[in-house]
Amino acid sequence: MSSGSGDRPPQSLAATGRTSEGWLDACRQFWSVYTRKPVMAIALLGFGAGLPFLLVFSTLTAWLRDVGVERTTIGFFAWIGITYSIKVFWAPVVDRISLPLLSRWLGQRRSWILLGQLGIAVGLVWMSLLDPATELWWVAVAALLVAFSSSTQDVALDAFRIEAVEDSLQGAMSASYIFGYRVALLFAGAGSLYLAEWYNWSLSYGAMALMMAVGILATFWCQEPPHISRDQRNEQDAAMMDRLFGRPMHMERRPGWERWLLGAVVCPILEFFQRNGWLALLILAFVAVFRLSDITMAVMANPFYLDMGYSKSDIASIAKVFGFFMTIAGSALCGVLVIRWGMYRPLLLGAILVSSTNLLFATMAFVFEGGAEHPSLWWLTLVISTDNLSGGIASTAFVAYLSSLANKSYTATQYALFSSLMTLPGKFISGFSGWVVDGLGYGQFFVVAAILGIPAVVLVLILMRRMPLPAPAAENHSQS
Repeated sequence: MSSGSGDRPPQSLAATGRTSEGWLDACRQFWSVYTRKPVMAIALLGFGAGLPFLLVFSTLTAWLRDVGVERTTIGFFAWIGITYSIKVFWAPVVDRISLPLLSRWLGQRRSWILLGQLGIAVGLVWMSLLDPATELWWVAVAALLVAFSSSTQDVALDAFRIEAVEDSLQGAMSASYIFGYRVALLFAGAGSLYLAEWYNWSLSYGAMALMMAVGILATFWCQEPPHISRDQRNEQDAAMMDRLFGRPMHMERRPGWERWLLGAVVCPILEFFQRNGWLALLILAFVAVFRLSDITMAVMANPFYLDMGYSKSDIASIAKVFGFFMTIAGSALCGVLVIRWGMYRPLLLGAILVSSTNLLFATMAFVFEGGAEHPSLWWLTLVISTDNLSGGIASTAFVAYLSSLANKSYTATQYALFSSLMTLPGKFISGFSGWVVDGLGYGQFFVVAAILGIPAVVLVLILMRRMPLPAPAAENHSQS
């Protein structure tokens, strides 16, 4: 026994040494990956992508409500966000057409990213110079410019992110991009509300326009990713069309505009339907309804907080800053759940949570609209905690699912299709949110928002039974 016990300490020390060395290697690998130029650059570019989103969405609704705009009118402003939902229509243009002069200087991807960034900055400056109380229509036009420029930037940036590094670094690129995007949401949400509380809304939006310099400088700092040549792309498109139709299509004999239309628009869509068969319609229906509940309620969230008596500082501190960390926690938790459970069960959990958390908003509204005293900050903290935690889980699972659907050969256009369809129904329905609140009250509105989440739950259950998880994007028809 003494001999055996004497042998154990060296083994234990050796194991401890190996563990320590393993941790050091992991730290070195983490440092080497996240300090690479493309990975750092995508975080800054992600900041530029995330900054305008809330400024034409929930932050804008807070500004409009703060100056006395009717809630029905505020609800219609949600339709500006439809711009993000129809970007698939001009995604092929961004993907394949070069900008004069700019493309020679910066390259295909960076030139479109820069054009979008400049449009965002100009639109935000324009909004900062307007008074919604007297110039509401011009505010809508300026916000539309911001949304169109932002969605255009998103198309080019998604393609840039995928092309900039090899497949082994795509996970790090996605994580870095999401981090930059989330930090920008914090500035556009909490930061703009703080500035509006301390100074005014004009200064707040002017400051946000200046912060677009972060993304613009990153565009000049990063390098244009490599592209396949035009001849290679034409050969790839011709092979895809021959395979899809089962016979030679003689693409080389067709006019240039027809070859472009078939390759940039038709091939990505036909490939998706060929790969998934009739289940493609079921998948697209699921993509369309998954975010119905949270997009619909989000338009009225800030007006609801203000009407409940909370100050802009309260909303910034709890709904934006604290909510930011709860969303990050939900995302991190979902990453673990995907590893342990696979894709569909986290999707199901996220769909259930997003729908059910609307009932907490409804409870809060029923209690305090019924004559109770002003709700405490604990109420707001509870509601925000559950809403953002569930949103982090749902959004992370959903983005991972969408990424798994795209064919690597047509990532830009197919991903634009999915992300556009993801928000279009919610943006349209949310335009009537103010009308529902004015007619029925906040409590009934949040109950309706909860009911809108039921189709997503049902479709997840059907997909779990009908089909396995799609192959990763890197594996989908990689031979093409």
